[in-house]
Amino acid sequence: MNTIHVAGGVGVADTAMASYDAALADANLHNYNLVAVSSVVPAAATVEAVSEVPNLGPAGNRLTVVEARRTIGPGDEVDFREGGRSGAEGAESKRAPRRHPDAVAGLGWATGPGPGLFYEVTGEDADDVRERIEAGLDSGADLRDWELPARETHVERVAAEPDRYATAVVIAAYGESEPIL
Repeated sequence: MNTIHVAGGVGVADTAMASYDAALADANLHNYNLVAVSSVVPAAATVEAVSEVPNLGPAGNRLTVVEARRTIGPGDEVDFREGGRSGAEGAESKRAPRRHPDAVAGLGWATGPGPGLFYEVTGEDADDVRERIEAGLDSGADLRDWELPARETHVERVAAEPDRYATAVVIAAYGESEPIL
């Protein structure tokens, strides 16, 4: 199979790993052993955005992926006024209001007549993530001197919850899974 499926998910749970697992389940990728690769799309591949990945083989198999992942937890407060982390110098003396940031993960892809590229970005603001994906795709195409006119982006966002962990993921799953043993 030459299809790369791109799907995203979000999860909230009592631990960082459980929120990640829930986000993977939201994308139907929770039953595979994910093996990350760098971000080149093979020339023969078709990239397809889906709401959740179809069945790609038995549970426990190895699945090759490109992944954008961001997890936030109870200690991840942002100083609203300063724009920095809650421990920023002088933040306490300024009595800056605190907020919990969103977890945002994004994956963009660019294809053309030959190979293509994925570019993954995480952050706290969906618009910023989209902008950085576009800049990254431009840079990667320029570096390789590739024409990549067809572009798409998938961004997932999850709001923080007090005393819980939240994860956003976007994953490009390459083809079918393979036995790990």
